[in-house]
Amino acid sequence: MSYFNKTLLVLSLGIASTCFSQSDSRLYDVISAVSAERIEKDITTLANFGTRHTLSDTLSQTRGIGAARRWIKTEFEKISTACNDCLEVFYQKDLVKKGEGQRIVKDVWVVNVVAIKRGSKYPNRFIIMSGDIDSRVSDPNDFSSDSPGANDNASGMAGTIEAARVLSKYDFESSIIFVGLSGEEQGLYGGKGLAQHAKEKGWNIVGILNNDMIGNITGVSGVVSNRDFRIFSEPVPPTETEQQRRARRFYGGEVDGISRQLARYVYKTTKTYMPEMNPMMIYRLDRFGRGGHHRPFNDAGFAGIRIMESHENYTQQHQDIRVEDGIAYGDVLEHVNFEYAKKLTAVNAINLASIAWGPPAPTTVEIGGIVEPSAKLKWSKVEGAVGYKIYWRDTTSPTWDNFKYVGNVNESTLDGIVIDNYFFGVSAVGKDGHESPVVFPNKVFR
Repeated sequence: MSYFNKTLLVLSLGIASTCFSQSDSRLYDVISAVSAERIEKDITTLANFGTRHTLSDTLSQTRGIGAARRWIKTEFEKISTACNDCLEVFYQKDLVKKGEGQRIVKDVWVVNVVAIKRGSKYPNRFIIMSGDIDSRVSDPNDFSSDSPGANDNASGMAGTIEAARVLSKYDFESSIIFVGLSGEEQGLYGGKGLAQHAKEKGWNIVGILNNDMIGNITGVSGVVSNRDFRIFSEPVPPTETEQQRRARRFYGGEVDGISRQLARYVYKTTKTYMPEMNPMMIYRLDRFGRGGHHRPFNDAGFAGIRIMESHENYTQQHQDIRVEDGIAYGDVLEHVNFEYAKKLTAVNAINLASIAWGPPAPTTVEIGGIVEPSAKLKWSKVEGAVGYKIYWRDTTSPTWDNFKYVGNVNESTLDGIVIDNYFFGVSAVGKDGHESPVVFPNKVFR
């Protein structure tokens, strides 16, 4: 093949194509609207409740988790009032009995604060942003000592409130949930409760962006960075069937579950609109041996990822406030970088908006082309999509590196692309260029 013909082939496949690349100027407006000053004010308010331990005081107006969750609910209600009651604000709660876990030393209501921005076209399709309300000190069962939890996790909670402020100004086709989850430090009880609530209500959850610590830039190792952040995602759902597991041995998909596709979506959107940031995709459910509030959603079969700082300082996490051997321990305000929290809040906001503006993903993607010179794909069409993209990547690549926009069809062939050498997926594209998350093939045809 001549150089000229090779060039035409590359362009026709869309490897260098800009067709339907995301370039919605509204997302730049969203980024600009996020306020570090408001985030600082909210983190300060949350830290000043003294402790937000799940088992702490619920009657005081100034101290404890009860005062904190009432304040969060009031903030969501203020936002709703400013946008003509555009948010549905409510408590979602479950009673957890003493002894249900080692960190439940008395009966407690685990109360989440939920605000829903309802979509105009797909009101039962949800993308969620969460932060944790609760905090703790060294002893996870000490619910009376001061535990300001400025970074862990007032930062994620304040970011969620700020994202609600910014995105309440826009209308979306799909619904967005902003939620403060309780009981994280005691055993992820808030996430379990909301995931079960979602199942009971029949919510179609695209995924959850769990924000847990988004305010620290100075790591315990001495590394300082206000650009790096991590995206944790599990490779495949824990709910997969034995049949699906066996199929992966022959067709691939070991790193292509729904949570991993959500992580790739966040990576791509961030690189497009905030190229100064460095999203690090971590191929792990969470930090080594640790957990976060996206996990209960994963356990329920929903996509979920954790977005957080890259450089942690363990002297400021789960610590009694003290000075020991010259080291100041404790999760206090002075360690939070509010400009960095603003950046990660903006990362969340643009991804929430892009998904909520985009069409649903195809439910079925079929692939064929075994022992043939070209890969073939078919998919179920989606209401609201104006076209589709076929993505492919080297089997060792973490990101979708190549695509072909194929228009409003439900099947296409990638001539000259051998199925054995790549992984493939399909996304639906909306009228403004926003896409669904990529769907990895879930059926094979011959």
